[in-house]
Amino acid sequence: MIDLYYWTTPNGHKITIFLEEVALPYTIKPVNISKGEQFASEFLAISPNNRIPAIVDHAPVDGGGPLAVFESGAILEYLARKTRKLLPADLRRHSEVMQWLFWQTSGLGPMLGQNHHFAHYAPEALPYAIDRYVKETERLYAVLDRRLQHREFIADAYSIADIASYPWIVPHARQGMRLDDFPHLRHWFNAMGVRPAVQRAYAKAAEINTAPTVTEAAKALLFGQGRRLAV
Repeated sequence: MIDLYYWTTPNGHKITIFLEEVALPYTIKPVNISKGEQFASEFLAISPNNRIPAIVDHAPVDGGGPLAVFESGAILEYLARKTRKLLPADLRRHSEVMQWLFWQTSGLGPMLGQNHHFAHYAPEALPYAIDRYVKETERLYAVLDRRLQHREFIADAYSIADIASYPWIVPHARQGMRLDDFPHLRHWFNAMGVRPAVQRAYAKAAEINTAPTVTEAAKALLFGQGRRLAV
């Protein structure tokens, strides 16, 4: 029913976790971003921003033809609406989930991504950039820690807000973070990690990407995209 164009990144993990949680049939179409497969014309027709993940739903609820969706947050919302799961219908609870979903897609993901880049992939160490994004990562962790102080999940009940945020916390050590400094976040993180659907999603990732090392050639593809490569 669902074709998932995927690679083993935090944004990719979001979608496999959701699909595993709701038991919606799907087929993974690997897009090896380290080899430049995200620039193939067939993939760009589905995801014009040349980024994973993307999906094609072959049985949309309107009964029309196949429907493509790109951007991880949009995909989570689309699939939650399709299945009527992990996104409350109640106005206030729905709004709360969507606020935290957008918090992740506009803040947590991009800022932690810059942390990863300058700490591990930049061709030269730039102390200002590293310090800037490590501090912003710490701030965002603290926001989430406070949010989880009196609740089990980000929006009280388990939702796409939790699914969106968890994969970005998995590489916390690479981000220069200690979960012991954020006890409420740590409790949530550990609870997320033992969910069977989360474990199945990460097991699939390990099967698909057996050589996760980023080579110099891969860096040129991943981080050297100007207008010429993106068209």
